[in-house]
Amino acid sequence: MSIINILIGVVIVIVLFVIYAYNKFVQLINRTKEAWADIDVQLKRRYDLIPNLINTVKGYASHEEGVLSKVTEMRAKAMQSGSLEDRGKSENMLSSALKSLFAVSENYPDLKANQNFLELQRELSDTENKIQAARRFYNGNVRDLNIGLESFPNNIIGNMFHFKKQDLFELEENAIARESVDVKF
Repeated sequence: MSIINILIGVVIVIVLFVIYAYNKFVQLINRTKEAWADIDVQLKRRYDLIPNLINTVKGYASHEEGVLSKVTEMRAKAMQSGSLEDRGKSENMLSSALKSLFAVSENYPDLKANQNFLELQRELSDTENKIQAARRFYNGNVRDLNIGLESFPNNIIGNMFHFKKQDLFELEENAIARESVDVKF
């Protein structure tokens, strides 16, 4: 009778562990999805600011059409990117194009003094900071999920229920937020 009780106890412990591990993975996956939604909100805010910035610059630097069209093109590409890796690459290209736009603005003193331009630049810098914070939050959740999926005995539960590792969202470390600080007005 005691061997049966021990076996029943072991089965109960195993079932409780499986339930706990499964629920932990569900929690980590939902946190990761929530964190990605935070990044997505900030990226959309960034996309919404760019047309206003381009229109403001266009009024002062209309013959800089190449830079303006490059920013517009990179914005469209970033908005249409699919995979996480493609998204990261297109966001980096958009950041580079925006840096070029701010560099061009250095040649136009009236533009640099324009309140609308300054406000848009400040908002874009603030948005870049929020994207970085959201990216760190997302990557932290992805890290926790991936560690859980690679650690024994959780990896057994993860494989049994077909949970998948997630990719980190990588962006260049020298984002616009840091670059805009160098612009002198």
